[in-house]
Amino acid sequence: MNRHRTRRQTRAALLALTAAGALLLTGCGAAENHVNGPKRTTATGAPAPSRAAGDETAPPSDHLSTFALDVDTASYGYARRTLADGGRPDPSTIRPEEFVNSFRQDYRTPGHDGFTVTVDGARTSEPDWSLVRVGLATRPAADDPDERPPAALTFVIDVSGSMGEPGRLDLAKRSLDTMTDRLRDDDSVALVTFSEHAETVLPMTRLGGHRAEIHEAVDDLAPLSSTNLGEGVETGYATAVEGLRKNATNRVVLISDALANDGETDPNAILRRIDGDRREYGITLFGVGVGSDYGDALMERLADKGDGHTVYVSDTATATDVFCRQLPQNIDLVARDAKAQVAFDPHTVADFRLIGYQDRKVADRDFRNDRVDGGEIGPGHTVTALYAVRTVPGADGHLATATVRWLDPNTRSPHENTGAMETSALHDDVWSASPRFQVTAVAAYFADALADGEYDVPGSPDLGKLQARAATLARTTEDKDVSDLATAIREAGLSNDEG
Repeated sequence: MNRHRTRRQTRAALLALTAAGALLLTGCGAAENHVNGPKRTTATGAPAPSRAAGDETAPPSDHLSTFALDVDTASYGYARRTLADGGRPDPSTIRPEEFVNSFRQDYRTPGHDGFTVTVDGARTSEPDWSLVRVGLATRPAADDPDERPPAALTFVIDVSGSMGEPGRLDLAKRSLDTMTDRLRDDDSVALVTFSEHAETVLPMTRLGGHRAEIHEAVDDLAPLSSTNLGEGVETGYATAVEGLRKNATNRVVLISDALANDGETDPNAILRRIDGDRREYGITLFGVGVGSDYGDALMERLADKGDGHTVYVSDTATATDVFCRQLPQNIDLVARDAKAQVAFDPHTVADFRLIGYQDRKVADRDFRNDRVDGGEIGPGHTVTALYAVRTVPGADGHLATATVRWLDPNTRSPHENTGAMETSALHDDVWSASPRFQVTAVAAYFADALADGEYDVPGSPDLGKLQARAATLARTTEDKDVSDLATAIREAGLSNDEG
């Protein structure tokens, strides 16, 4: 815990010098208020934090944390696969926000497009340090699939030689066949394959009356040679633009192990090729990673820059969930360019840091700059951000206010919502907080352990105690995902012992 001490002391001094600019809000913990357009208030009716530049009532910039929303989970899925295979994930592939966002949460959901905001927290065993959870939730997905807009999905499928390994192309083909049977007649799909070169094997085709043709195209997929991922993405976007449907959700779905070894392999260069199509037509990228050897960094970068997100599939169950539940859920967007900003009160907060989201950070001044990309979020999603917060000893009062801003996916009009928390709402101990808060903490602690303490999450127990906590929470929540988390922690402990 000493590695960050100098940085913390420096930040604490800066916070003390700027304390006079703090907001004095009196809202209760986990308060929430919906805001549309330019008007901004907290749940108490006081002005919301982070006003326009030059507003003397705005909190000092050192008290702000701003990031684009992210619902990626690939880092956790790939770590689980690696541990189950008896290995240990590379610390560079560990992104704690993708661990905590892999689990169901207990946030209230809105009855409208947009978000609710929940802020809660608990003190840790490390003196003066707490974990503060900022939770955002969208409305549930419609039970009736006919209520969502039609989809125009361009599947860009890696058929390079490495995809011949069991659990790669074979898994993708089974999933696509199942999904083809479940999509609506007015949905459309196109298929693009890439190996040494890319090819459109099926142009945009309506499902109604053409399912047999689509199944045949999927069944003919076979692994070939090298991996020209850049040409695959470029051809995929060109195919998506050619088959673009108005009043539909147009999306490119990239299925690959992302082990690019031919053509353009730099994600920035690949995205520059299709940047105009992405911006002009609003075509987003959904990345599906497969394989025991997986180019995590490349896929994650592509999804971030492609206004989308990534998942990782390792078996039939997760593949079915991704293609038959998550992908249809993501067809209907409820928010574009969504960002969050958290303002910490310097009277009560001496230091803070966001755990993860390194690749999603946004300049504080750009929170309300709608030309700066945020995250694209669908119905039924929750987004969790976890902060390590050091409170001022003995201080009492307002702790933080979280604000989420997003654009209506159809009109592009901006909307905001806020939630606030008081120091009195902090639980005395992480393990006395709600079960779902505890699951969030366990996931963050686990990510930190796999990353060799890179994220310095306060109060971290050893893997043995963490596994016991996860096992207890699995019984409490009766959640298979939490049970799988306990298994992964146990496997990580075994790999430590063997090492």
